[in-house]
Amino acid sequence: MDTSQIIVIVSGAGIIAFILWFFFGKQEGKKATMTTNIQEVEITVEGGYEPGTINLKVGVPTRLIFHRVETSSCSEEVVIPEFGIRKKLPAHEKTKVEFTPDKPGRYSFTCGMGMLRGTLIVE
Repeated sequence: MDTSQIIVIVSGAGIIAFILWFFFGKQEGKKATMTTNIQEVEITVEGGYEPGTINLKVGVPTRLIFHRVETSSCSEEVVIPEFGIRKKLPAHEKTKVEFTPDKPGRYSFTCGMGMLRGTLIVE
């Protein structure tokens, strides 16, 4: 092997390691803030959800405020199947979704098409 082949192999291994870390490494979520006995998080909807991972406390009423700043048809709706939630998100508006997570676990929230994804971590 010559030097250029070694550089290509090392670079490729580095890129693979970075991709694995980025997608499968420990995900830190945003913790909900407490306001008058309700945990609350604002989520920006623009080609995805930001933050994409949210930490919640079990048994505490929750308010997720989805701020949709785009008009893409994919982001018109948010679905949280484990809590029976399916709500329209009007473009350029904030929409409140309220529920109480009753058991710990990891729960997905998605757009109506299932392409945009986020995670609720309930502890």
